Amino acid sequence: MDDFLNLLNQVWTSGFLGINMSQVLVTISIFIVSLILRGIFANLGVKTLKRFTSKTKTDLDDILLESLKRPLGFIPITIGFYLITIYLPLEGLIDLVATNVVKALIVYTIFSALSSLVSPLFSVLSNNTWLTQAMSVWLERSTRVLVWVVGLAIILDIFGIEIGPLIAGLGLFSVAIALGAQDLFKNLISGMLIIGENRFQPGHRIEVPGQFHGIVESIGFRSTTVRLFDTSPMIIPNKDLSDISVINHGLNKYRRIRWMINLIYSSSAEEISKICKEIESFINDENQGFCINPGQDSFAKAVEFGASSIDLEILCYTNKDSYTEYSEVKQNLLLKIKSIVIENNSDFAFPSRSIYFENNLEK
Repeated sequence: MDDFLNLLNQVWTSGFLGINMSQVLVTISIFIVSLILRGIFANLGVKTLKRFTSKTKTDLDDILLESLKRPLGFIPITIGFYLITIYLPLEGLIDLVATNVVKALIVYTIFSALSSLVSPLFSVLSNNTWLTQAMSVWLERSTRVLVWVVGLAIILDIFGIEIGPLIAGLGLFSVAIALGAQDLFKNLISGMLIIGENRFQPGHRIEVPGQFHGIVESIGFRSTTVRLFDTSPMIIPNKDLSDISVINHGLNKYRRIRWMINLIYSSSAEEISKICKEIESFINDENQGFCINPGQDSFAKAVEFGASSIDLEILCYTNKDSYTEYSEVKQNLLLKIKSIVIENNSDFAFPSRSIYFENNLEK
């Protein structure tokens, strides 16, 4: 016990690596205070700056300020580490490492702020320029990666690690990786082509006949996520989507309704003509949810003598994008057609066949 107390007393007075216990306690206190100031500085600093940004007409400065809230919290931590390196009697290699750590924290704080500014800046650009949503997401991710690559290169340079030989080594390594990751690069290039050609965007309803039909959720570097109508996600490699024909219903100007209805042969010419006129009047009424397509008139015409009916073709358009609203328009049209046909003393035909028996009995 006496030996342990003597050792503890020696450490307290002489310290370790020239640092005594009192200096250790002061160091811990500085670190704790910097952690406390981290939250206070971030919240108080943001609130103070918000007083000025709230007076401006644009919301951009408010968005940028909110994104800087987390990086601002690193400033007290960096200052705390700097004060610790000044206070402690560090020498030689330990002093060099501590100084480099402080420099690395400063670089990390700066590039963390730059990375946080990327997202709000691209969100503004996507609303005011030719950038589409998917292109904005890709450029945002690429820019953020580039920012951190540059930041990491500077931090490595601070610690004396040469970047040139490292990049050369990665170049040779990347060639070997590329040979085994051809599909990855195909998907990456295909994704860039999909976005560049603006084939579809997140939120569009796309269909590959006979394969899938759903809503695009995201276009990633390797694959595209489509949410099917049964709510299950479908992950499709970008190269597969770039090599097939995709119907983009999200770019529809109008949704077409084209029906064939069958009337009984006993309907007179006047009845058929009146039925067609009343249906045309209904489908040309925009208050009923229909719209006018400049490229094709809406109509209801008798077009064919069928095997057991007179066939009427009905063609019209609606701009209802929601499937529920689209179905409601179709339901109203169906009910209206039925009432028009019944009111005009006609009826709907169904497949029928008349069979005649010839009496050939011998006398």
